[in-house]
Amino acid sequence: MSLIWDILISASFWAATIRIASPLIFATIGELICERAGVLNLGIEGIMVIGAFAGWFAVYLGLPLWMGVGVAFVAGMAFGLLHSILTVPFGLSQHVVGLGITMLATATAAFTYRLALPEVTSPPRIEPFQPWNVPGLSDIPFFGEALFRQTSLTYAAFGVAILTALVLYRTPLGLAVRSVGENPAAAAAQGLSVTGLRMGAVIVGSGLMAVGGAFLTLSAFSSFFFDMVNGRGWICIALVVFGAWQPGKAALGALLFAAFDALQVRLQQTPMGAVLPYQLFLAMPYLLSILALVVMSRRAEVPQALMVPYNKGER
Repeated sequence: MSLIWDILISASFWAATIRIASPLIFATIGELICERAGVLNLGIEGIMVIGAFAGWFAVYLGLPLWMGVGVAFVAGMAFGLLHSILTVPFGLSQHVVGLGITMLATATAAFTYRLALPEVTSPPRIEPFQPWNVPGLSDIPFFGEALFRQTSLTYAAFGVAILTALVLYRTPLGLAVRSVGENPAAAAAQGLSVTGLRMGAVIVGSGLMAVGGAFLTLSAFSSFFFDMVNGRGWICIALVVFGAWQPGKAALGALLFAAFDALQVRLQQTPMGAVLPYQLFLAMPYLLSILALVVMSRRAEVPQALMVPYNKGER
C-alpha cells in the first residue's frame, strides 16, 4: 500500500493520467452528444481510427498540426453523416449501422495507408504537439507539473467538455438536443426538426470522436499504427453510462480510467511486476472500471428515446 501511495502522490503520475484521459474525453463527449439526441453510435471505435490516421497523414503531407486536427474532425463528420443518414431518416438498426461504420472506417484507414505508403515497413514519424508550459502556473510545485505542462490539445479536451456542458444545459440548442433524446414527439410539436437535430448531433459528435483518435497520433505518439486505438472507443461508450449522460461526470470517469491505466504501468515497474503476470496489470484498469460502472450506473437516468427511431406522425 505504501508503494501505491507513493505513486499516487507523485506529480508525474497525475500528469500521465491527464494525458491518457485527453483522447477519452474527446471521444466520450462526442458519444455523449450523440446519445443525448437519442442515437447510439457504435461506430466510435472505427471513427477514432480514421481520425488518428487522417490527422497524422495530413501532417505527414505537410499541413500544420492544427490543420491535421481539422482534417480529422472533418473525416469523423463524414462518417457521422453516413451513420446519421442510415439511422435517423431511414431508421435502420443503430447497432448494425454502428458496427458497420467501425469496420468501414477501420478498413478505409488501412486501405489508404497501404495505398499511399506501399513500401513503408515502419510507420513514418511526424513532429507532434509539444508540451506547453503555462506562464506563471507551470512553476507551481506539484500542480505545475501535473496540470500546466500539457500539450495544447489536452487543454482543448477539457475545454470541449466544459463547452459541451454549457451548451447542453445553458442554451436553447442544448435544450432542443436533449428534448429530441427524451421525447421527440413533444419536440416536434414545438416545431423542432427531430431529424435535423439528431443528424447534427451525430455529425458533430463523430467529429469529436475522430479528434480523440487524432490526439493519439498528433500528441501522444508521433506515428500511426493500426492497433493504437486498442478498444478505447468501447471504453468511451461505457464512460457515457458511468457519467450518467452528463459531460462533467463523463470527463471525471475518463480521468478515473486513465488513473487506473497510469497506475498499472507504474506497478509493472515495481517488485510487484516481477512476481505477478503482466496480464493482470493490463486487465486492472478494465476490471476496476467495470466495478465503478456497476456502482455508478445503477442510478443513472437513460435518455428515454435513446435508440428509438422517430417517424413523424407516430406516437
